[in-house]
Amino acid sequence: MPLSRPIVAAFTFALVGMGCIGGAIWAVDEIEARSEAAVRHALLVGGEEWASVRADGLQLILTGTADDEATRFRALSVAGRAVDSGRLIDAMQVAETAPIEPPRFSVELLRNDDGISLVGLIPAPGNGPRLADLIAGHAPDAAITDMMETTALPAPPGWDKAVAFGLIALDRLPRSKISIAADRVAITAIGNSAAEKRRLEAELARLAPQGVALDIHISAPRPVITPFTLRFIIDATGARFDACSADNERGRARILAAGRAAGARGKPTCTLGLGVPSPQWADAASLAIAALAELGAGSVTFSDADVSLIAADTVPQALFDRVVGDLEARLPKVFSLQSVLQEKPEKPKAGDEGPPEFTATLSPEGQVQLRGRLPNDLVRQATDSFARAKFGADAVYTAARLDPDLPDGWPVRALAGLAALAELHHGSLLMRADLVEVRGTTGNPDASDTISRILSDRLGSGQVFKINVAYDERFDPFANLPTPQGCVESVNDILTKNKVNFDPGSANIEAAAGTTLNKIADVLRTCPDVKMEIGGHTDSQGRREMNQQLSQRRAEAVLGALLDRRVPIGNLTARGYGPDQPIADNGTEAGREANRRIEVRLILPEGVDPAEDAGEVAAEAPTEATTEAPAQEATQAPAAQPAPPPAQTGETEADAETGGDADAPDAAATAAPPQAPDAMVKAPGPDDPRPRPRPTGR
Repeated sequence: MPLSRPIVAAFTFALVGMGCIGGAIWAVDEIEARSEAAVRHALLVGGEEWASVRADGLQLILTGTADDEATRFRALSVAGRAVDSGRLIDAMQVAETAPIEPPRFSVELLRNDDGISLVGLIPAPGNGPRLADLIAGHAPDAAITDMMETTALPAPPGWDKAVAFGLIALDRLPRSKISIAADRVAITAIGNSAAEKRRLEAELARLAPQGVALDIHISAPRPVITPFTLRFIIDATGARFDACSADNERGRARILAAGRAAGARGKPTCTLGLGVPSPQWADAASLAIAALAELGAGSVTFSDADVSLIAADTVPQALFDRVVGDLEARLPKVFSLQSVLQEKPEKPKAGDEGPPEFTATLSPEGQVQLRGRLPNDLVRQATDSFARAKFGADAVYTAARLDPDLPDGWPVRALAGLAALAELHHGSLLMRADLVEVRGTTGNPDASDTISRILSDRLGSGQVFKINVAYDERFDPFANLPTPQGCVESVNDILTKNKVNFDPGSANIEAAAGTTLNKIADVLRTCPDVKMEIGGHTDSQGRREMNQQLSQRRAEAVLGALLDRRVPIGNLTARGYGPDQPIADNGTEAGREANRRIEVRLILPEGVDPAEDAGEVAAEAPTEATTEAPAQEATQAPAAQPAPPPAQTGETEADAETGGDADAPDAAATAAPPQAPDAMVKAPGPDDPRPRPRPTGR
């Protein structure tokens, strides 16, 4: 039975619909594939291969992570040129940008005779003085060329301390380059002498603030060495240089290499200097050292062009003759060789008192005793006078007996030995006809060279002498310079043990305080470059204005007393605080006695935060700032502690008004006007182990 027409029509329409749907799906898939391929190709050609594309119907989704916003926008633009931009969905991400690294603040200070140049990037000064102004205060006569850039970014930690230390170095180094960063200060400078070089290196190393690396390169002009000396020894203790001089780096390297080849150990030094007698100095020294090494024991000494080779008595005669002959033939013609083979000492006979001797001993306290034999009374007086000139008139005790049968040259040897002994902190001299021996300890690392130079010059060639000198840093005046904070603590320790009292109501210092002032003067003479303030304080009785004036006069009186004791006061200032900084309760007599005092405080440099720990800052960055700033008084007085029993009755307002300073030293005429410190070391609290200033009068 044939299908009805409606059924056929419905079936036909269904088939046609399914075909349309299938065609539409195929068309969409084809459009997706073509669009996706077109965008992918466009991204690849455009160099944006980091981006990915995915079709979703007619929409195209862009994914991926761009390095920055500009890269993301460029990929979106490239895709928009391949298809209609309305079909694009931006699902791309932008990588997180690294934080912008702040600029590295640094400044170079270049100083020479023409002025000071400033180059670098520094933080904006804010309300404080500019760096160029601070430097102008330190060097008011120098022309300053400011080529610095500034930025409003905050200064990194440690910047202020590094700059303050850089200004300290600038004060001390008139020919220098100082590179300052927050974590490092590099100094390249020229000193006037080797001694000044050592002093500056030691001083700057102590003053460097913690947390700031210090790189110091200070050069000094080569000294003129007269005579030009070298001495090399091989004995039972080993091989070593007693003295070494060279005229250039290459020659020094050759001489030290010859010493190491001969058995010298450690790190021997050789001084570069002027005055070499021949350009072939290194050749001659190397040959002589090698010859001594072949002998095995003895010494070789150069004094200008005179060469003295002393072989030990253990060296065979045949070996000595061969080595000396070879050395004479190979030495440059300008050098003159004198060689000696020591004879074996004879055994002393029974009852023999031994060979004549002259001895001198130098004690650690500086006392010298001269004993042994001298040829006549005239020589004894001359030796005694020479020793007193070297060691001090009251430091010499002479107990030498007379012996007219002493060998020739005895007085010259004695004076040469005493001149060598004077280079030591403590030690001894032993002199015989065949030997001069100097032993001891010194605070001068170059003492051995100096002693060798003295003995080789004054004894002449062919003379046997021995040097056994040890360096001890404790006696080195440059290695043990006091720190600024140490100076202040030493003075306040003296004031803790012994008060400086004044007559009631006046600025007249009591006579009993003379010993205390002498001790303070001794300390301050060792701290000539430390900027300190002598502060006067009173109790609260009486009018504040009168008390302030009284405290000022008393501080100036102490300053004047120090000046009378020949203390340099260029870095000392006097300031009266009146009753404004009590350390005890003014309601009790003991408290008022404690508040009447003299204190010494360290003045800190510009730019150092006074809120920081005072002891640490003082040790790290003292300076000689000359730019005045408004006074910043300590605002935190330490808690009161029990004071010693009062030594005098309390003063009233009437005392202050009637008491005058007519008998006080006229310190105002000699002392600099009171200068406001930038910041001061805070007074120690009750639990602070630092010495506490003791009350010293109202």
